[in-house]
Amino acid sequence: MLEKPNIPDELIISHLQNEYEIRGSELNFRPSGDLNAAAYRVLTEDGATYFLKLRKGFDEIAVTVPLFLKSQGIEAVIIPCETKSKRHWVGFGDYKIILYPFVDGRDGFEMELSDKHRRILGAELKRIHTTKIPPDLKRLVPRETYSPRWREIIRSLQVQAENNFFHDSIVARLAEFIKSKRDEITYLVDRTEELASELQSKPSNFVLCHTDIHGRNILIGDNKKLYIVDWDAPLLAPKERDLMFIGGGIDPIWKTKHDEDRFFEGYGNTEINRTELAYYRFERIIQDIADYGEQVFFGDKNTGEREQFYTYFTMNFTSSLRLEIARKTDGLF
Repeated sequence: MLEKPNIPDELIISHLQNEYEIRGSELNFRPSGDLNAAAYRVLTEDGATYFLKLRKGFDEIAVTVPLFLKSQGIEAVIIPCETKSKRHWVGFGDYKIILYPFVDGRDGFEMELSDKHRRILGAELKRIHTTKIPPDLKRLVPRETYSPRWREIIRSLQVQAENNFFHDSIVARLAEFIKSKRDEITYLVDRTEELASELQSKPSNFVLCHTDIHGRNILIGDNKKLYIVDWDAPLLAPKERDLMFIGGGIDPIWKTKHDEDRFFEGYGNTEINRTELAYYRFERIIQDIADYGEQVFFGDKNTGEREQFYTYFTMNFTSSLRLEIARKTDGLF
């Protein structure tokens, strides 16, 4: 969440004391791009520090998957703290509380990763992709279906933009922008639909994927250790679901081929399915603009947040390399 939810700090602190037996003396809200979660830094009376997440729409796999990976010796995973009742999350009204030890450090948007860290990231991701998942956990993790959900939302937004008059100035501006990019957006959705249809008809090797391994979710601690954080949406999918981030233009980590090569030195030789890679790069753009578009058209956010979502939406077409890279991956250039 970009803005702090309307929940008194004292209520959160009291809940932490009751459930985790820690006495919080200070909460610091940390804005993030996750629309369904509020993040805080918690400083306790005895000087301990924690990272607190209040999440809506919580799925227990966000906790059970990293717990399993940690049990397999994957050190890049940070696991949540236990409650007094030995659980790793607790209910809190419309939210779930998940509490983690706080790791001092910077993420991939705040610092330049070293070649060593790129190799470590590759090696850790390969370990995740090749970890054998027990049947009980495997049944809990969703499988890739190449769902049309986000494409249908974009088509709906296009219909809204074409056929309605909007009194709200932000919505009106986004509607005009969508109409101005009609052909580009339509091609993006249609081409992604074609790739999805092709992939649905072909067998793929599904592995455990993080699904959101961009720079914000790569943390380098002050101890120089690398961590992969935010396991809110793990998925059984082709490895390209994660590998599409490497050089995909989604974040500033992968500026050159040298950067990508260091990652694959750690990951190891692997055959990349360009159709899968193109699909996921197109689909990620569609997911983002669908999410941002819905927040502008139908969200309950304040004007400042909706202006930000408008900017995020338009940047995908005006100042981002993501679409160009996706098209190149698809072999169009």
